Amino acid sequence: MAQDAAISKGFDARGLEGGAALECAGLACLRGGRILFRGVSLKLEAGEALHVTGPNGLGKSSLIRVIAGLLPAYAGEVKANGRMALADEKVALDAGQPLARALCHWARLDGSADTDIAGGLAAVDLAHLADVPVRFLSTGQRKRALLARISLSRAGIWLLDEPANGLDTASIARLGDLMARHRAGGGIVLAASHQPLPLDGAQTLPLADFVPSPVLDDPA
Repeated sequence: MAQDAAISKGFDARGLEGGAALECAGLACLRGGRILFRGVSLKLEAGEALHVTGPNGLGKSSLIRVIAGLLPAYAGEVKANGRMALADEKVALDAGQPLARALCHWARLDGSADTDIAGGLAAVDLAHLADVPVRFLSTGQRKRALLARISLSRAGIWLLDEPANGLDTASIARLGDLMARHRAGGGIVLAASHQPLPLDGAQTLPLADFVPSPVLDDPA
């Protein structure tokens, strides 16, 4: 269900009949013989956002992966209108390639123009590192490179797992701008994070309300 992000000209809600939409009903996740959460329901339409909250180890990553189709749901269902783009801890860029060239790989898979990459890098303040091999990027720079891929993925639904981790204050502000721009264009943002996020007007889902017993370690 989920498609890894690629660089392109951005999401165009006009080409999606009915607009982007995401609905989950009664989701439950079983891992290692243990129910992580159950009864999770949500509904998001074009321009809306949801912040899944809770401490580390609660199961937020597992919820994101169930919605993305990377983990099976023990119960419940997910309905989506529009492609999904997932951003988690995996940057998935060729470490030996210069940053811009590594992003070209995703651009071509998505049928997008290589020229769009410059705009994606500029949006996360990485244009000056376009020729630097990915392996030399810092943790924060790699995270910003991932956000560039997501922001230009043409996916209507963004699934962001701890998107602010490793980012400084300025980069978190840029993340907020990217999410706001996506929503203004008719996209949806579902972000899971244990820390505050710049998501004005977002719904909140405290995952702890759906955990049947204390969970100390998230196996995700």
